[in-house]
Amino acid sequence: LFEHSEVALSVVITIGALTAFLTGLLGIVQQDIKRVIAYSTLSQLGYMTVALGASAYGAGIFHLMTHAFFKALLFLAAGSVIIALHHEQDIRKMGGLRKYLPITYWTSVIGTLALIGFPGFAGFFSKDALIDAVGHSETPGAGLAYWAVLLGVFVTSLYSFRLLFVVFHGEERID
Repeated sequence: LFEHSEVALSVVITIGALTAFLTGLLGIVQQDIKRVIAYSTLSQLGYMTVALGASAYGAGIFHLMTHAFFKALLFLAAGSVIIALHHEQDIRKMGGLRKYLPITYWTSVIGTLALIGFPGFAGFFSKDALIDAVGHSETPGAGLAYWAVLLGVFVTSLYSFRLLFVVFHGEERID
């Protein structure tokens, strides 16, 4: 039934695109390390929804699976940071942690590269598949969705690297 309703596909692709883009923007302004990652998860769910609206079910499930692994890695790294800082979650009170938590830093780098879709990492292949499917979709709203998810890739890079650099680089703001 879903496939036979162009209206349903159009609504799903549009809502997914707006979710992917707007929740990514919310991730930029968060100061809590877990909230940045949580809004990132919502943004990536928007990508998966866009794939469903474009009838690219395989691409949506592929992104669900890759996202599960690199997001789990990022949440584990955030947990490591939070425990190391005695349950501090405000990224404004972090900084310079690279030298104190080198393994956590490198796992965060790997997770971030996968999340932003850096070539060679899982996110590159899954995001590429769904963005390509949206670009070729003839569902009404696919043009808007295509540009929203394309801009969403840059927004994802912005909040991901912001988190990485604020937490692990720069001046130390820890007690």
